[in-house]
Amino acid sequence: MATAIVADHRKQAWDFLAESKQFLVAGDLHQASEKGWGAAAHMAKAVAENKGWPYDSHPGFSEVINHAWAETGNDDIRRLRGVANDLHGNYYKRKMHLDASVIQRDIEDVETLLHILAPLTE
Repeated sequence: MATAIVADHRKQAWDFLAESKQFLVAGDLHQASEKGWGAAAHMAKAVAENKGWPYDSHPGFSEVINHAWAETGNDDIRRLRGVANDLHGNYYKRKMHLDASVIQRDIEDVETLLHILAPLTE
């Protein structure tokens, strides 16, 4: 049974995903990207908490995702890890270098990642 902490991270992940889509529609590509990244990060935190894996810094995201890949054997997880990291990297880019269509696809990929990781939180 998932703990309250796991449930809170899971809910935050889905909330951030919804917010990322809203920011995308509004044209705020920086916030859309950050909320997409946040969705992935919080689902990874939910997995880490549920599995007893450490996640106490930014590099912990990749470590948790690598553990999840090893546990599930789902090769999509490795590619989707990079997509989430790319969204986070958008924060540091100038708006003129952001592409809404790419960010939209990346947010869709993060949603796929959330669906893959969610069972590891139960």
